[in-house]
Amino acid sequence: MAKSTEPSLLQGTLDLLILHALQRGELHGFAIAQTIHLLSDQVLTVEEGSLYPALYRLELDGAICAHWGVSENNRRARYYEITKRGRKLLAAQAQTWNRLSTAVQIVLSR
Repeated sequence: MAKSTEPSLLQGTLDLLILHALQRGELHGFAIAQTIHLLSDQVLTVEEGSLYPALYRLELDGAICAHWGVSENNRRARYYEITKRGRKLLAAQAQTWNRLSTAVQIVLSR
């Protein structure tokens, strides 16, 4: 999921990050990975081997939908868009993540 010299993502956080990136508008796979990388101040690097299975899983779950289009490089690309179900999942997962990260912060401060 992430390069070995960088922090690895906890299981389940990749879905949260993908949904968050897609709430900005439809994106193709490379743009999703790039958005996550830039929004994390270049700390998180999402590898293709993790990204595309997660996109497939989210699409099967109905959290995102996809269609073929042409990228800014004039290449055929699959574009992903968050659905209403995906927005609900994003809200729930963000709430869970906030609770979890707060709890970890409390433990580390003691």
